[in-house]
Amino acid sequence: MGSLASFLHLIGLVLFLLGAGTVTSQQDPSPDPSPPGSAAHRCFCQVTGHLDDCTCDVESIDHINNHKLFPKLQRLLQTDYFRFYKVNLNKPCPFWTDNSHCGIRHCAVKLCELNEVPDGIKSDSFKYSEEAQGELEECGKVEKLGAVNSSLSEETRRAVLEWSRHDDAADRFCEADDEQSPDSQYVDLLLNPERFTGYKGPAAWRIWNSIYEENCFKPSTVRRPLNPLVSGQGTAEGTLFYSWLEGLCVEKRAFFRLLSGLHASINVHLSARYLLDDNWSGQRWGHNISEFQQRFDAELTEGEGPRRLRNLYFLFLIELRALSKVLPYFERPNFLLYTGDPAQDSRNKDLLLELLRLAKSFPLHFDENSMFAGDKKEAAKLKEDFRFHFRNISRIMDCVGCFKCRLWGKLQTQGLGTALKILFSEKQIESLPESGSSPSSFQLTRQEVVALLNAFGRISTSIKELEHFRDLLSKVQ
Repeated sequence: MGSLASFLHLIGLVLFLLGAGTVTSQQDPSPDPSPPGSAAHRCFCQVTGHLDDCTCDVESIDHINNHKLFPKLQRLLQTDYFRFYKVNLNKPCPFWTDNSHCGIRHCAVKLCELNEVPDGIKSDSFKYSEEAQGELEECGKVEKLGAVNSSLSEETRRAVLEWSRHDDAADRFCEADDEQSPDSQYVDLLLNPERFTGYKGPAAWRIWNSIYEENCFKPSTVRRPLNPLVSGQGTAEGTLFYSWLEGLCVEKRAFFRLLSGLHASINVHLSARYLLDDNWSGQRWGHNISEFQQRFDAELTEGEGPRRLRNLYFLFLIELRALSKVLPYFERPNFLLYTGDPAQDSRNKDLLLELLRLAKSFPLHFDENSMFAGDKKEAAKLKEDFRFHFRNISRIMDCVGCFKCRLWGKLQTQGLGTALKILFSEKQIESLPESGSSPSSFQLTRQEVVALLNAFGRISTSIKELEHFRDLLSKVQ
């Protein structure tokens, strides 16, 4: 009987451990199921498991994004508040004089007519009661504030005045367009999707070369692998580059990975929304497997492709963390996503808060406290360098010759810049007054809010598209 009891106890323990494994398997990294040497394996064999400088893994991100965040985010981004983005596409390039523009028709951007934009968004301001208008006149033209919420209350009126005194230019990580400039116009993002335009070659390479070579803390003696503007490169350059990268501090390493992740996300979109056919019967857009392989296949990119995709996941984590941190700002009662339609505004705010609370519930967030720690003077200098380089990159977007690429480049760099602003404004967000009538050192313009959510939408969509490409590549012989 004693032996039988021991045996049954052992069986019970094994079953318990198996059950525990079942409970936690959602978070556990799983190996790439595709056969070794297959097309899917060459792109995704390394896109699994834990990410560098994080406690998170690829599989956990896939789960929360593809099954939870992505559907809610798509609903939010189709609303009027988030689909209209004001941008200046006519700013001259500040770094070189060659301002030639792409003549390909798919590079064009369809601008909005004034009557197509909701009045509440067009006003770029709060709406006020008649009684408040007289008091506001002394403060100048309030419509120039670029505010993001609206109310008829006296409390909100005082909040607007506080905005007029607040200038957070020093907190910004990117150059924002002047929304009051006559050159700034509204664009309906749903009518101008990010997709393949045909913009490529030396002009496009010059943009990315300027970003990587001049703004990623890289000495000229270290060669970036697969640089199309440098001939005679091989695997040795890649080995030296990553050896140098791993020797950097976490902040500079993260900076490179964010930009690499952004680059990867853009390439995923170009491959997923590719012009497959264009003839008299119309255009057909869809997934271009060959284009995806050219950019991410380990054999075709000398091992670079899978690294780029892992950096995409790192970028997702950074922006997800920013969304979780900024929740208190949007939870304030006086904050509205103002379009002029009260019912729609209320629904939009509920959907936004639902999304942000879901983001906050993610258990494996990136720990931004690991950055800019240590000696205060050195950390402050490093943060300023970080900000300076990212601002430069946002200005480089004005050098992009393709207008549609310029539009999405400006939006996504502003979105990432806003995410960084949030991450490094933790104390200001924690000390936000519950009432909008009290002064606050942390504010977001409508332009920043729209860019933040749409930029995250691009990253979220890229990760969702990877699921499609895995499936498509699994069928390639």
